[in-house]
Amino acid sequence: MNKRRALKEFKETIKKSGLKYTPQREKIFRVILSTKGHFEIEELVHKIRTKNIDVSRATVYRTLEILKNLGYVNEVIKFKNKTIYEVALKEHHDHLICKKCGKIIEFHSDEIEKIQNKICEEYQFKPEFHRLEIFGLCRDCQKG
Repeated sequence: MNKRRALKEFKETIKKSGLKYTPQREKIFRVILSTKGHFEIEELVHKIRTKNIDVSRATVYRTLEILKNLGYVNEVIKFKNKTIYEVALKEHHDHLICKKCGKIIEFHSDEIEKIQNKICEEYQFKPEFHRLEIFGLCRDCQKG
């Protein structure tokens, strides 16, 4: 989904949910959509401030929670007392996380997906979502 369509859909979804569509929420969502890769909420607050967007930290936190609940943002990793997020508009993927430097590597494996589907079928379980996180050391940190 492209950014323009995501913004339009977000506006409609917010209103259908009985919430207010405010310029602050739109600005926060625009910054999130322009973010490459993963982000932590305090990084988002800093990015918003450097763009001279006038919103409070509390508004950023509340808006991120709304975006998460509406499925526009995924909470992907909890690591070292931080929660890492990403825009939910990408295809499904999983993560390798370096415990030393914090690097996050995205990957997709059809084989893993097939195994998960087979397990769900075997247990007559209807999956809604999943996330796979593998923690270890990246190539660079293994050398050092």
